[in-house]
Amino acid sequence: MEMKRINSGKLRAVGYDPRARTLRVEFDNGSVVEHTGVGDEIWRRLSTSGAAWSYYRDNVEEEFSARPLGASAEKRANPLDDLFKK
Repeated sequence: MEMKRINSGKLRAVGYDPRARTLRVEFDNGSVVEHTGVGDEIWRRLSTSGAAWSYYRDNVEEEFSARPLGASAEKRANPLDDLFKK
């Protein structure tokens, strides 16, 4: 799923899969959640909103079921980092 970078409130990136009707949201702390059952119109409005954080809170967060996916790939620590610290 292609993610669109966004900087609005706690949102850092959003992505949408129209076939699966899933919306993926990345937050400023690196956590990622995926909402299911999201329609094209909700995605269009979120991805073009000038206040995406407010739109997300008002229209997505409590309206669509979500599952946590963990941290984004760029925020995840490499397990080998501890081995090579000085």
